[in-house]
Amino acid sequence: MVYCLLPIAYSITKVEPVHKEVSMVKGKHKAVSFDTMVKFFIHQYDIPTKKDVEKLHTRLDRLEKLIRTTQRKSPRQGPGKTGVSVAKKDKNMLTASDIVYGVIKQSKKGLKISEIKLKTEFEDKKLRNILFRLYSLGRIKRLSRGIYTSD
Repeated sequence: MVYCLLPIAYSITKVEPVHKEVSMVKGKHKAVSFDTMVKFFIHQYDIPTKKDVEKLHTRLDRLEKLIRTTQRKSPRQGPGKTGVSVAKKDKNMLTASDIVYGVIKQSKKGLKISEIKLKTEFEDKKLRNILFRLYSLGRIKRLSRGIYTSD
């Protein structure tokens, strides 16, 4: 019940509301949780989830592995080369590593880097990379710092 003061009569009159409880929405509704709202937006806007990203990573790993196993070793092509007429390597052609290994193998006591450089005429960077690769493969040994010998 609501009481209303009327200014003209200076009396209090009793006013009854038409509807007891006025609801804006008809029917009963459940409260929506935050998780439900997030799932709705993820689904509605196609936002990838952590599971989706992990699936993509596993597929990419599988594809990369497949490519590595099926990939044929082809000569490197620079810009402008079409690869149509690529010359094949001769079996008699020596690589830079083979040349350095041959020079080291001829020496019985071992060679310094400066001596190898004089005999092969390779630049410092290239020679150091070749020596590192040969050492990693176990084809040469280090007697001491800067002195190499073959097995």
